[in-house]
Amino acid sequence: MSTAPVIEIKNLHKAYGALEVIKGVDIVAPKGKVISLIGSSGSGKSTILRCANLLEDSQQGDILFEGEPVTWKGTGHARRPADRAQVTRIRTNLSMVFQQFNLWAHMSILQNVMEAPVTVLGQDKAEVETRARMFLDKVGIGDKCDVYPAQLSGGQQQRAAIARALCMEPRALLFDEPTSALDPELEQEVVRVIKDLAAEGRTMLIVTHDMKLAHDVSDHVVFLHQGRIEEEGPPETLFGTPKSDRLRGFLSATSHT
Repeated sequence: MSTAPVIEIKNLHKAYGALEVIKGVDIVAPKGKVISLIGSSGSGKSTILRCANLLEDSQQGDILFEGEPVTWKGTGHARRPADRAQVTRIRTNLSMVFQQFNLWAHMSILQNVMEAPVTVLGQDKAEVETRARMFLDKVGIGDKCDVYPAQLSGGQQQRAAIARALCMEPRALLFDEPTSALDPELEQEVVRVIKDLAAEGRTMLIVTHDMKLAHDVSDHVVFLHQGRIEEEGPPETLFGTPKSDRLRGFLSATSHT
C-alpha cells in the first residue's frame, strides 16, 4: 500500500490573466485525514480545490496524487496536463461535492448517484445500484431514491450529492463550501454527514466558511489570505491560540456565524 499522501500540492501558482490568485501554496492531505481550508472570500480556497482536481490549470508547481505527479506540457498560461488518461484517473478518484449540488434535474436521486460509476467507470449496474442505495441510506435519504431533485430540500439535495460522490468509491472527497447555500437548520443535516465521514477515517479536503465544522472535523486547518498560507496547524492551536493578527481578525469577524 502506498504511504504517500492522497493529495500533495507543492508551490502552486495560479493566475487569471495578470491577476495571481494562488501565490506558492503547499498543502498535504494524508490518507485518512481531514484538511480544511478557511479564509475570506477571494483568498483562493476554492481555486486550490479546483486545481487539485484538475478542473483548473495551474501555471506553476506540482500536484501529486498518491505520490504520482501530474505530468504537464507547456509553461505559464499555456501549461496543461499532458496525459488525458491520467487526468481522468485522478478525477475519478477525487470526488468533488459542490456548493450548488449539481444534480441532474431529469434523473431520479438513485439515477443521479448511479450515473457516473455506470457510465464513466463502466461498472455493473446491479452492483452500482446496491451500493447507491447503501450510500443513500448512509446519508439519511434512502427513502428518496425514486424522487427527483426538485422535490427535495437543499439539505437533502446536498446529501444526495455526497452519496453520489461516495458511490465513485474515491480515494478522497473534496468539499467546496458544502453548506453555504443552505439555511442553518438544513446545514446541520449536511454537517452531521460530514462528521460521520470524518469519523470513518475518510480522506477529505474541505473548503468551508463554517468555523465550527472546520474545528470539529479537521486534523489540520489552513488559513489562506490573498493566495498565500498565512497560518496552519491543528484546529485546537489555530482556533485556540492564533498567532497572526490576520487570523485573529478573521476569527473574530466570523465568530458570530
